[in-house]
Amino acid sequence: MTTSHFQPLHAALQTQVQRGFLPGVSTALLRGREVVDRFVCGHADIEASTPLREDHLFRVFSNTKLVTSCAVLLLVEQGLLALDDPIERSLPELGQRQVLRPGASNLGDVEPARQPITVRHLMTHTAGLSYGLFNPGALLNEAYRQARVHRPTLSNAQLVSELAALPLAFHPGEQWEYSLATDVLGRLIEVTSGETLGRFFSRRIFEPLDMADTAFVLNDEQDRRLATLYAGADRADPTVPGLQRLDDVPYPGAYRTPGMREAGGGGLISSLADTVRLLQALMPGGPTLLKAETLADMARNHLAPGLCVRFPDAPVNPGRVFGLGSAVLAQPGPLDPPGAAGEVNWGGMAGTLWWINPRLGIAGVLMTQRYLGFGDPYTVEFKRLAYQALGH
Repeated sequence: MTTSHFQPLHAALQTQVQRGFLPGVSTALLRGREVVDRFVCGHADIEASTPLREDHLFRVFSNTKLVTSCAVLLLVEQGLLALDDPIERSLPELGQRQVLRPGASNLGDVEPARQPITVRHLMTHTAGLSYGLFNPGALLNEAYRQARVHRPTLSNAQLVSELAALPLAFHPGEQWEYSLATDVLGRLIEVTSGETLGRFFSRRIFEPLDMADTAFVLNDEQDRRLATLYAGADRADPTVPGLQRLDDVPYPGAYRTPGMREAGGGGLISSLADTVRLLQALMPGGPTLLKAETLADMARNHLAPGLCVRFPDAPVNPGRVFGLGSAVLAQPGPLDPPGAAGEVNWGGMAGTLWWINPRLGIAGVLMTQRYLGFGDPYTVEFKRLAYQALGH
């Protein structure tokens, strides 16, 4: 495979930067565990004219979920958890759940849950929890907002207590809704391991994989390498060029203030190199972070028949289902590469994304800082051209 295979991809990424859709972008493509292409262009800070380098760090938001999911599965492999364990064994406040009745007009219009929430429900976003972000005007969305469940001063234990006071959106296992489930898993890891989430991550994942630049809180040297976050000029229309600087997202002092919540659903900073190391450890060809049978289980559908990944006001691909912590592409949709069946993937709110295709033995990573960018046209183009460059 020669450099020319990757030139169309590199040119497309350069165009995204030049046209003002991305501030800067760094990518890596893997065949097996070998990195066959790395590319970096654009700026880490447009206003300061700081070129983006391979060692810059990124807010990865929901890319954190892959780390949390791997951490849970390490505990499962140890026999300390089981996927079908009711979580009330470890988090008793989440037992005896009440569920909003269909068409409920107030939070008191509930019925008892038909079954307890399990670890598997949390890992697949079928627990009945919500995010309080993606359904404006919905009853539970407003309840999450009023409870201020996203305030960073909440510990993981306090977050679970806040969620315990609210009903579920649906009966566990019966629907799919992107939610704070992975944050609850963060608390489950703490209770099961007896460690803080950050310490467990470091001891079991970051240190063994030499992921030295992945953390909840940055040191001074890392802080100087944190890329600036931007948003599109028109957040409702990702085809409008232009970027706006965001200095206080997700909150002032984020990633620099010790003592804030270590959010298993979206709290990490990471680098291109560290993300590559994590993906390599989830692919065959060397020592893997998890057992082969666990990796296979992560990459299969765990949703009930008829369920798939759905977001409000977004196109639905019934073939996009969910494994243990990440989406699984059982059947490519119109925006997916034709050969992408079997792919495992997810992304983050600041525009980062990763994917592994175990069937083809390939993987890709894209790191950028465009807020609410995951799912924008550049992500579709990146994956299409990456598959083509890798011969698929």
